[in-house]
Amino acid sequence: MAATVKTRISSKVMGRLRLASQGLLGPGFDGVPEAVRAAVRAMGAMQAQDLQSALWAVGVRVPGAGLSDVRRALDDGAVVRSWPMRGTLHLLAPEDLQWILNITTARMVQGTAGRHRQLEITSADVEKCREVALGVVDGGRAASREELFAAFEAAGQATKAQRGIHLLWMLCQSASLVLGPLDSNQQKFVAFDRWITSSRDLGREEGIAELLLRYLRGHGPATLRDFAWWSSIPLTEVRRALPEVSGELVELEHDGTQYWLSPEAAALLDDGVPGQRTVLALPGFDEFVLGYTDRSIVLPPEHAQKIVPGGNGVFKKAIVAGGEVTGTWARQGNGQTAAVVPVPFDDTKPLGPAALAGFRRAAERYGRFLAS
Repeated sequence: MAATVKTRISSKVMGRLRLASQGLLGPGFDGVPEAVRAAVRAMGAMQAQDLQSALWAVGVRVPGAGLSDVRRALDDGAVVRSWPMRGTLHLLAPEDLQWILNITTARMVQGTAGRHRQLEITSADVEKCREVALGVVDGGRAASREELFAAFEAAGQATKAQRGIHLLWMLCQSASLVLGPLDSNQQKFVAFDRWITSSRDLGREEGIAELLLRYLRGHGPATLRDFAWWSSIPLTEVRRALPEVSGELVELEHDGTQYWLSPEAAALLDDGVPGQRTVLALPGFDEFVLGYTDRSIVLPPEHAQKIVPGGNGVFKKAIVAGGEVTGTWARQGNGQTAAVVPVPFDDTKPLGPAALAGFRRAAERYGRFLAS
C-alpha cells in the first residue's frame, strides 16, 4: 500500500521534485564511468532523437562526466540507442531493450502500417532486408546507414523517400539490428545478438510494471497518463500494473490530481525541497521537459511555443531556474570564442544577478563537458 501525501505545494516545488528524481539536483549520479549507465538505466529510457542533445542530457546528470565518457559508453555498448517507444530514438541500458521492444513493438508497427503501404514495404521486403543486413554485419562488423542502403539497393530494395530508414527501423524493432559504435557524429548498425549478449526476460505484465516503476521513480511526481503517453502503453494496462508497484512509491495529490514518486524524492518535502536557486542549462529534448504529456507544471503554457516553436516536435534548449523553465539558450560561435547565451522568455525581464551567475556556472559546466 503506497503512502499518500496531501500537502499544498507550488508548481515550482513539483518541478524541483522532478529535478531531484531525474538526478538534476544534489550529487546526481556519481562515479564515472559506471554512473553513465546508471543514469540512463534509472530513467528507464532517455529521449535521444538528437544525438548531441542526448549526450549532454546524460552528462548534466553525471557530475564530472565529459563528452568522451558518454561517447565511450555508446562505443562500448554500456548504453544503447534504439527506437523502443513512440517511434523515437532513446538511450537505454542494453539489458532492457529486448523486453521493452517485446511490449511496445506490435503497437508501433501497427501505427506505421499506413505509411508502409505508401512506401510499398511488405513483410517479404523486410525479411529480404534482414537477410541482406545480417550478411553485411556478419562477424561483428559495424555498418553505416549508407552501406546498408547500398546493399539493400543491390538486392532490389529501394531506399529513397524514407523507405530505407523505415526498413532499418523495422529491423531494429525486431531485434535484428541495433545502433552500435559511433563514427564521428553518426552511429553504425550492428547485429543485435552480438552487441547485446545479455537481455532480461520479462513477460508483458511484469515488464509493464517494471517500466512503470522505473519511470515514476526517475520522473516523479508524474501521473499514470504521463507514463501511458511516454511509453505508448494503453492506460488500461498501466492502471492494472499500478498495484504491483504502488507499495514502492508515494502518492502525492496536487491540484486534485494524483501523482507518484519515489519515497526518496518525497522525503525531501519534510525539510523543504532544495534547488530554489539552482539554474540549469538543459539540452533540447531533455526528459525534464519532454517526458510528460502535461508539461504545464514546469513550462508555463503561454511560453510553450518558445520551447517547441509551432508545435513542430523540435524541443529547444531550456533554462531551468528553481524548478521552472524560464527561457532558452544557444551556443554562438565556434571553438574558444564560442559563447553560451541565455534567452529569457520575457526579453523585458533579463535574468537577475543571482540567476545570471547561476546560468554562467551552468554554461561553464557545459563547456567543460564538451572539452573533456
